[in-house]
Parts: sequence; structure tokens; C-alpha cells
Amino acid sequence: MKVITLCGSTRFRKEFEEASKTLTLQGHAVISLGFFDKSEGFTVTPEQEALFEKIHRRKIDLADEIFVIDVDGYIGESTRKEIEYARKTGKAVRYYSKQD
Repeated sequence: MKVITLCGSTRFRKEFEEASKTLTLQGHAVISLGFFDKSEGFTVTPEQEALFEKIHRRKIDLADEIFVIDVDGYIGESTRKEIEYARKTGKAVRYYSKQD
């Protein structure tokens, strides 16, 4: 069993839920997002954005790997930073778009 943190744009809520279900059924412990601001129409303040970045980095610290939800190859700036952080800390990085 691995601990896997999901990363990607909050606009892809459906794909996050799908990945979480699939990975859980495979026997992994999945860490996801607390909420999906872009898909729920929620406005995030700059202070909240900075806090969420810290929280998500901590979630990456807890994981064995990250699973990037990159629908149609889309990777935003925040997700790029998360990938870079994961790689720097020695985490494996897998992608939704490259599932077997």
C-alpha cells in the first residue's frame, strides 16, 4: 500500500473523485483536496491561496508519491510547483493522462 497525494486543478473535481476511487480500490491511501474552489465558484483570497499551498506541500510530504490530474495535458502553475516540490523531495510522480 502506498500513500498517494492527488495534485491538479480544482476545476477537475470529477477526475479527482474518479482517481481517488480507483486508487483506493487498488489498496492505496489517497490524500486529496479539501474543496474544489474553481468547480464550486468559490473565491480564494491571496492569504488563503498561500495557506493552501503550505497545506498541500505537507500532504505531499506525507505521501509516497503524487498522482497529477492533468486532464487533456493541462498543468497549471500551482500544480507545476507541486510537481517540482515532489521531485525535489524524492517522491514518485505519476500522471492521470498516462494511466496504463
